[in-house]
Amino acid sequence: MQTRFSTEERQAEIVEAALRLARESSPALITTGDIAAAIGVTQGAVFKHFPTKDAIWLAAMRWVRETLLQKLQAAADEAATPLDALAAMFRAHVEFVIAHPGVPRFIFHELQQPADSAAKLEVRGVLQGYRKLLLGQLAESIEQRQVGPDLDPEAAATSFIGLIQGLVMQSMLTGKPAAMRQQANAIFVLYRRGLGEAR
Repeated sequence: MQTRFSTEERQAEIVEAALRLARESSPALITTGDIAAAIGVTQGAVFKHFPTKDAIWLAAMRWVRETLLQKLQAAADEAATPLDALAAMFRAHVEFVIAHPGVPRFIFHELQQPADSAAKLEVRGVLQGYRKLLLGQLAESIEQRQVGPDLDPEAAATSFIGLIQGLVMQSMLTGKPAAMRQQANAIFVLYRRGLGEAR
């Protein structure tokens, strides 16, 4: 006997399946038939909840934006100092990618598209929300004199995101997302030194 799901539960299951499939395949190659097979329903059942594949990708990107930014904010909120908050955010992002390795593949796929889609706008929303969180912690680190007053917060935020992206790219090339965990701490130590941490 098949379990009956609410619309919201089924939509969440479809999104989860799409991101899971993106671990191994390019999002461009994933079909609604693949997603249906992954959760054991008909293709028609998928279309009952999402009119197009693009609508699934949009829902997936919304989930990424909400979930990742919540995890980063929670990590920052638990830290004792702004610099500790940055370290906690770095670790939280690494753990998010390890848990959901299909997400970066999906994000890179969207960013490569020449036209602006709704999903691509969500990717942009993730980056804007991310930068806002980083700039807040960097401003506090300057205010609390944890770093020098001449620190460029915009450059520091760009560097932070760039380090994460580099780790993610390496993990995609090796196919070993968990390897990020070993490298992350050493890389963040270098980043922290680059901020000119006050002694």
